[in-house]
Amino acid sequence: MIFRLAIALLIAVVVYRTGIWALRTFGQVPPPPPPPGEMRSIKVKYRCGLCGVEARMTLAPTESPEPPRHCMEDMDLVKSSED
Repeated sequence: MIFRLAIALLIAVVVYRTGIWALRTFGQVPPPPPPPGEMRSIKVKYRCGLCGVEARMTLAPTESPEPPRHCMEDMDLVKSSED
């Protein structure tokens, strides 16, 4: 009986501490945007109009980078982070 009570209290303390930690992370201010020239996190997907190869770009120096080239042509934008 005492063993079960101790386990229940331990679980309650762990759940409580985890909840407090999660709530504190919501209250933190996000970091400022990086200075120009540093890599930014983006989600952009391109497709080659000639052969159909797709490429996903996740880091770029600007938020709207130039499309990559494939088959000697610029790739077409399929999906951006604004969609």
